[in-house]
Amino acid sequence: MSNKVRVWDLPTRLFHWSLAICVIALVITGHIGGAIIDWHARLGYAVMALLLFRIVWGLVGGRWSRFASFIYSPRSVLNYLRGKPHPDHLIGHNPLGAGSVFAMLALLAVQIGTGLVSDDEISFTGPLNRLVSSANGLAATWYHKEVGQWLVVVLACVHVAAVLFYLWKKKDNLIRPMLGGDKLVSREVPASRDDMGSRLLAAVILGICVAFVVWLVSAQ
Repeated sequence: MSNKVRVWDLPTRLFHWSLAICVIALVITGHIGGAIIDWHARLGYAVMALLLFRIVWGLVGGRWSRFASFIYSPRSVLNYLRGKPHPDHLIGHNPLGAGSVFAMLALLAVQIGTGLVSDDEISFTGPLNRLVSSANGLAATWYHKEVGQWLVVVLACVHVAAVLFYLWKKKDNLIRPMLGGDKLVSREVPASRDDMGSRLLAAVILGICVAFVVWLVSAQ
């Protein structure tokens, strides 16, 4: 018998799709360059605010959005790869999905950091470039443009491919729960809190993160 359970709360779902849109737009604006680089920077600031929000939400958010629910031991990962998953692997992020989440957060954090201190010597200088030497600023720019963006693109493509693989080969639709929030599971499991109180908390946290980013990039 299947039970419907709220796995992904609304703030997590909005974060996921907002981040996806921003990353796609960042890749496009980064390649167009020119005057549109200002929008590239604004999108980068938006991603920074989203990442800060996700870090905090990973501590206080819904049950299955918390990092504690998908930090797996090496033994647990090996068992999953051997086809012996723990029941919790089938609810929120499985071990491979968890690795993808942490890798994406780390790569985007580095990408944002290098963007903040970058200097392409043409049309854009990061708001925190003054805090690093010229050599380090140029090195950050090189990584940001030549390495970091491609690592993010590759990981995003791998993520999409994995989602399609689970959909077509394992008949496990990972997209539907990230749209509607609910998932059908074969046993009773605790649901993620997703009420007006938690959503209001998420809005406050996001507002604080946005305010911090605005302060950081505008402080002289």
